[in-house]
Amino acid sequence: MNDPDLKLLYSEACISRQVERLAEEINRDYEGRELLIICVLKGGVIFLSDLVRRLKVPVKIDFVQLASYGEGTESQGVVELRKNFDSSVKGKDVLIVEDIVDSGFSMEFLSQKILNQTPSSLKACVFLDKKARRMVPFEADYVGISVEDAFLVGYGLDLDERYRNLPGIYSKG
Repeated sequence: MNDPDLKLLYSEACISRQVERLAEEINRDYEGRELLIICVLKGGVIFLSDLVRRLKVPVKIDFVQLASYGEGTESQGVVELRKNFDSSVKGKDVLIVEDIVDSGFSMEFLSQKILNQTPSSLKACVFLDKKARRMVPFEADYVGISVEDAFLVGYGLDLDERYRNLPGIYSKG
């Protein structure tokens, strides 16, 4: 993509190495167990696709769609549930997969929603963790890369639905 405002931060090769590392950790932690993965749409889909192809444990996949940004670049702190997951989580080992956590509002909201339905276990796997923007105390169990406070696009991350298809992760602006 020829956009002078984009600066490559993480290459496709770097991303692949981190996804492989995360898959190894998850395979180790869930060996002999079945895992229900709930992926946060839309950004998490690309990460999910790369991750599940590397998992050796049996998995089932479901999706949820949340919104907290509207059309801007700042979380408004109010999370809207646009699509609920369909699976029963009661008594299951559940892993939330998300592209990025920054303010933490969406992940806190989803975690509480799942915990209210008594899973056997609940963990979160995020590809990017932007702690500088955290507004609620949320810690992911599996983190691909901890990032600084910049607006990021690519590898599922978007700006008004653009740039998701970029194979690397870029800062914008």
